[in-house]
Amino acid sequence: MLAVRDTRYCVAAAESAPPIDVNRDAFETELLRLLKEKSVCEGSFTLASGAHSDLYVDAKLTTLDPRGAHLVGEVGWRLVKENAERLNLHVDAIGGLTMGADPIALSVGISALQHDPATTLQTFTVRKTAKSHGRHKLIEGNFSRGDSVVVVDDVITTGGSTLQAIEAVETSGGHVAFVLVLVDRLEGGRQAIEQRGHKVVSIFTREDVVTDASRQPHTSAT
Repeated sequence: MLAVRDTRYCVAAAESAPPIDVNRDAFETELLRLLKEKSVCEGSFTLASGAHSDLYVDAKLTTLDPRGAHLVGEVGWRLVKENAERLNLHVDAIGGLTMGADPIALSVGISALQHDPATTLQTFTVRKTAKSHGRHKLIEGNFSRGDSVVVVDDVITTGGSTLQAIEAVETSGGHVAFVLVLVDRLEGGRQAIEQRGHKVVSIFTREDVVTDASRQPHTSAT
């Protein structure tokens, strides 16, 4: 997540029990509840870019929570399977830019193995810069040239970190099947990624996690 929060303005979002959504399965409903409880703050925040925003999602508080990791894996693996089948694509591996993508990719990989012990799905991580020693890798883990991969991210705002991971995969000879993101802030990131020709599948959007879903995103430059 590319944000630094002004904690003095942080107000935890949506503490009351949300209405039951019949379109969500039990894992997704519980994941949303946990995400709101642990990761979502509404208030006044400064992003790493210097812009100001009314929403901060510290997704790692959820994705690095054991219960959250389990839920992310279950929901993420279901969406990977459904979209791979719908697009008639084979997926060899899943990963993204460190470190927001790391726990999500591993959780999905573990869930895949639990549901199908014969699965060949692997996980990888993309460094922000190539290692300066050893094999000088930009992509670590189980990735090979020619692999069809799902690129993951925890939160997309402008889409910059996701696009960096996509570029690393393509430069290294991989093919991007589609993108999976935990939270889409609805601030242009999806469009930037899709303009590059990659489908974006979001588990949740800003409208799911904010207290007032009718309120439009507010991000301003300094």
